[in-house]
Amino acid sequence: MTRRIAGLLAALMISTALLAGCAGDKSGKTGSTERSQELVYATAKDINDMDPHLYTGSMPAQGMVYESLVENTEDGIKPLLAESWETSNDGKTYTFHLRKDVTFHDGEPFNAEAVKKNIEAVQKNASKHSWIKLSAKIVSCHVPDEFTVELNLSEPYYPTLLELSMTRPYVFISPKNFVNGETKDGVNGYNGTGPYRLTEHKTDQYATFEANENYWGGAPKVKKVTAKVLPAGEMTFLALQKGEVNFIFTDDRGADSIDVEAMNRLVESGDFQLVRSKAMNTKMIVANSGKSGPVHETAVREAIWYSVDRETVSKQIFSGMETAANSLFSSNVPYADVDLKKRGYDPETAKKILEEAGWSLESGKTVRTKDGNPLAMKLYYDVNSSSQKTQAEFLQHALTAIGAKLDLIGEESSSIAKRRATGDYDLLFNQTWGLAYDPQSTIAAFTSEASYLHTTKGIPKAAELYKKIGDVMVFADEKTRRSLYADILTLVHDEGVFIPITNGSVTVLAPKNLKGISFKQTQYELPFERMYFE
Repeated sequence: MTRRIAGLLAALMISTALLAGCAGDKSGKTGSTERSQELVYATAKDINDMDPHLYTGSMPAQGMVYESLVENTEDGIKPLLAESWETSNDGKTYTFHLRKDVTFHDGEPFNAEAVKKNIEAVQKNASKHSWIKLSAKIVSCHVPDEFTVELNLSEPYYPTLLELSMTRPYVFISPKNFVNGETKDGVNGYNGTGPYRLTEHKTDQYATFEANENYWGGAPKVKKVTAKVLPAGEMTFLALQKGEVNFIFTDDRGADSIDVEAMNRLVESGDFQLVRSKAMNTKMIVANSGKSGPVHETAVREAIWYSVDRETVSKQIFSGMETAANSLFSSNVPYADVDLKKRGYDPETAKKILEEAGWSLESGKTVRTKDGNPLAMKLYYDVNSSSQKTQAEFLQHALTAIGAKLDLIGEESSSIAKRRATGDYDLLFNQTWGLAYDPQSTIAAFTSEASYLHTTKGIPKAAELYKKIGDVMVFADEKTRRSLYADILTLVHDEGVFIPITNGSVTVLAPKNLKGISFKQTQYELPFERMYFE
């Protein structure tokens, strides 16, 4: 497998050498000062509709333009557009005191009325936001004065501040961009309060973001950031070689623009640096327990789990840049320190589990059967992710060894998301929401039809699972909350509906002279405003 990747890279190197004479100047090395101070990042998909209250837009792009009341940091929730806040004794009212030095990109003042209008616009489309439980808890939003906002909930909800800090939907766009007083049917512009403003967009080609010189946090030093749409793989690799783009990072659905070996070769050239965040999420295989067929059985899911050699995936496919994962959440996720059943790489145990479950392998056959039905499944992967394809091939080979047939189907990420929502899948790649969202958001998504309802609804204790999820979100007592999370994580772990592969990080490939590269508590956006060229 690694030889195949190496062969591809060798071919790319030859192609690059032949093209060198007409490649032009490399960004950051020669050319105008303005060009050398610009970041151009490759993205496999267009930024799409940048309405911050909907979900079709690119999250990295929206993160540059829009902001929330509070920010989730490694040290907890911190002020952002709200300077401070208080919570009522009953836990149902949050009072936010806003910054007084903020304006939208179009010059409109950011104040309590703007906050109220935005929150009410989100709530008018509440069914769209069912994945975020806060949307079902908000009763009203009041404005005591110009820079004070009261948010009233129907009941205490401990993740309130966490969910207000997310990239969407509770972020703020200029009320002038509303259409008929709402945002659910589209907006007429994209003016936020963030460090960058969208200045040009050519669909499926590029989008340009320029520094907000009036930004309340100080004007960014990198004055222009461009998102250039390129197919993942060879095209992106060559664009980096030629200086057409100079920055790549893991995108908001976990697809990688080029593989690890290609990134390492670019670093060895001396023009680039590689920067990685700590563990942000868990990359996994999601099994549809709600669909009839082999994956409906706990035994089959458990056999798949035992068939995955995670250490080899980590070392050979990711060159150690992602670490082996043995549970749904990495150890740095709150409430994830739970003692769970150990399932390592053990194909013999996998075979034994299948035999005991009635999946027999007849002499001379390669695929097990049960009641005349073959042990055959389909795995969907993102065609824009070279690592997912390689992992899929690796898993296909591993399952062949235990008598299972795995068909691989590559599709666009939007198509896979649709399958997840409709339940039209056996197995597919996905990832947890990440540090800024977990465990509450991934776990809340177990009950959402748009996310993981089909994954969880077929297990015997589904009703018990859903009740515990409802309880954990409202219990204020820390001890009770921790106990409920332990029960939830144990239940889905024992059922094997989320089969972990690796703990993923945000990986950035950037010009060597770019400084200030850092990460947020989310894999969905980067703080471009903190970066600068030396």
